[in-house]
Amino acid sequence: MCLNGWGGKLHSALLPYVETTAPDILCLQEVIHSPESKKDWLTYRDGDHTLPQRANFFRDVSHALPNHVAVFCPAAQGVLWDEDEPIPSQFGLATFVHRSFPIIGQVQGFVHKDFSPVGYGDHPRSRSAHGIRVYDYTAKRTVSVTHMHGLRDLNGKMDTPERTAQARRFYNLSCQVSEPEDVVVVCGDFNVEPNSETLAILTNAGMTELVTGRGFASTRNTQYKKPGRFADYMAINQKEVVKEFDVIHDPEVSDHCPLVLKL
Repeated sequence: MCLNGWGGKLHSALLPYVETTAPDILCLQEVIHSPESKKDWLTYRDGDHTLPQRANFFRDVSHALPNHVAVFCPAAQGVLWDEDEPIPSQFGLATFVHRSFPIIGQVQGFVHKDFSPVGYGDHPRSRSAHGIRVYDYTAKRTVSVTHMHGLRDLNGKMDTPERTAQARRFYNLSCQVSEPEDVVVVCGDFNVEPNSETLAILTNAGMTELVTGRGFASTRNTQYKKPGRFADYMAINQKEVVKEFDVIHDPEVSDHCPLVLKL
């Protein structure tokens, strides 16, 4: 499962959904980790833009998946607010892997900029990626899964030189954690349109993109009020091993739809 968790804004729906579905591998973007705070909620402020954030979203999802190994990958540390008190808080992505799957390789890196240790930084902000390689005893094969949260450009989701460089770095990270015989999956909130150069780079590398390739009309739900219905994608190098793929619109657990792949 791949999902942008929207900072845990809909945690009351998201946590039961994750606990019930318990995907073998969960790739979660937009994850908050505030280790110095015991608060449930803090507030993100960026000019006139404010957004409630689940202060320890990483901890919450970890508790919902007690049989998974959890890895948090921060992109930046800035502050969230408890009324007028600033609280140090890390922003990034996380990967959860069921303990029955040995993790035999990992890669973590940045697809845009580098770690921002003091403040979230200017837009477009730092973005990280994480890849894992596991052994599947049932199918007797190795599988690598790499995900990223693509940079957000305030001007929109169009192609830019930064996004092209980001896509190449992302694919290179996937290659670092993969071997030639592996089933290779890449996914995430890419923050681009379906006709983007990002997807072209993945397609030219031999990946099959599943969202647009299987005719899904959107990866957004009614929580998302802006134009543009795509942000999230998933691609695989061996399309013949896909047993099922779906974009989940119900329940709504974020303003993004979960992408669910069964091999």
